[in-house]
Amino acid sequence: MSTVATSPLGPAQVAPQSLTTLAALRTLAIATAGLQSLSDRFADPGFVAAFDQLVLRIFALRGRVIIGGMGKSGIIARKITATLTSTGTPAMFLHPAEAGHGDLGMITQDDLVLMITRSGESAELLPIITYCKRFGIPLACVTSRAASSAAMAADLCLDMPTVPEACPIELTPTTSTTLQLVLGDAIAMALIELRGFSADDFYKFHPNGRLGAQLLKVGDLMATGADVPQVRADATLLDATIEMTRARYGGTAVVDDEHRLLGAFTDGDLRRAITAGGTMDARVGDLMTRAPLTIAPGELASEALRRMQGKSVMMLFVANAGRLEGVIHMHDALRAGIA
Repeated sequence: MSTVATSPLGPAQVAPQSLTTLAALRTLAIATAGLQSLSDRFADPGFVAAFDQLVLRIFALRGRVIIGGMGKSGIIARKITATLTSTGTPAMFLHPAEAGHGDLGMITQDDLVLMITRSGESAELLPIITYCKRFGIPLACVTSRAASSAAMAADLCLDMPTVPEACPIELTPTTSTTLQLVLGDAIAMALIELRGFSADDFYKFHPNGRLGAQLLKVGDLMATGADVPQVRADATLLDATIEMTRARYGGTAVVDDEHRLLGAFTDGDLRRAITAGGTMDARVGDLMTRAPLTIAPGELASEALRRMQGKSVMMLFVANAGRLEGVIHMHDALRAGIA
């Protein structure tokens, strides 16, 4: 009996899976070695000086970083641009092929131009180089060839290590673009350190989507003012029931005349009181939960959700220095996309 596997396309070819796995492992090994070579460049005082100077010049810019590159380097340039803009450094991608057709007009005297090029000899870079030299625009270059035209024309050059590409014919940009990408990330992270860029700053640039949701503060979602259910300690169970029904939070805060939070009273507390023989004219202060679980308005809403889930409660009162400021419900956090 034949053991040859078949498919609708005919007898299956026996794929030497080990070859595909070896190709993947070879790619990873070459990339890892390339990254180590880049890391080793930071042992070179000249490279470190150029890196530091580039970061400091970008940090001091009144304008933007204009980043350009052709082909695969251009794709990396776009990604570096996106990383910089999302972390507080104004940046813009300039396509070198369009630069000589009017897009040079986007470069101002307050900007710095950064060219990403492995060879440093892309003909499309020439109009950018000429323009920057003519108008005194700072020009930096990331290249693997320090003797290239782009490197020689640049005011600052980050001389990348020459590394083998991962493809068998060593033509497809793979390792070289990985190094460009990582160096771009290194520049962005150095700028984050200099700026003291915080989670709040990150949220300003990412208000939408899952990342933004995780950075929302309790104060962004909480109900305030008349929307917050609250009664005094001498209120009756009937008063509390009316207040809980009005606000629809399933509970009410118990506060004093100074608006300090004394306790919490929930519909569950109401049911337990009535079941135990209590009457609707009983005092809330005698039945409330003292020192209830609270959260500050400046804490992350994701932390509020974690606490609610951990304690199996549906809401938290928001207090600052003991004073009631608002209330947040689990559904508020879930609707905002917090998980």
